[in-house]
Amino acid sequence: MAPRILLARHGQTEWSLSGQHTGRTDIPLLEEGRDGARRLGRRLASRPWDGLAGVEVRTSPLSRAKETCELAGFGDRAKEWDALMECDYGDYEGLTPEQIHRTAPDWVLWKDGAPGGESRAELSARADEVVEWARSADRDVLVFGHGHILRTIGARWLGEDMSFGARIGLSPASLSVLGWAYGRPSIERWNDTGHLEV
Repeated sequence: MAPRILLARHGQTEWSLSGQHTGRTDIPLLEEGRDGARRLGRRLASRPWDGLAGVEVRTSPLSRAKETCELAGFGDRAKEWDALMECDYGDYEGLTPEQIHRTAPDWVLWKDGAPGGESRAELSARADEVVEWARSADRDVLVFGHGHILRTIGARWLGEDMSFGARIGLSPASLSVLGWAYGRPSIERWNDTGHLEV
């Protein structure tokens, strides 16, 4: 079996709802986010996932990802991993894109990195570490993380520059699956929120 990586973005928080860049600030889940995490867990417990027996689980140590992992039913199987933390937005932490663009009108994380925070190369290197780990054995893996790091993992899984992440958005409590097609890395499922719509 060729390994796949299942990506679960944390549930809704106050800052993800408002569009504020939430890097290392430890913002808790809203009740809506907790509900989304439980719905994600029910989905992964049913067909075709059937609880993902044997899957290796890792989570960002930030509370919004850890609680999503726990509420989805994987907390007892998960190991915390700093590589899954969200991008360090530095000077732009807590700001919305509109606020940032007042002083830096052309700024885009995917091409500029975060001033006072994490560079593109640093974010890409962390994503590469996750991809290498995911491909290291014949078993699926499930990771709980954050929007920008998971989008970067998606780009790097495909062999694309991290800037490709700008083209593959992720919603809170979404499920994505990266796998293989014709022997090449592929996207099997992306930003799937069907479990939130029932």
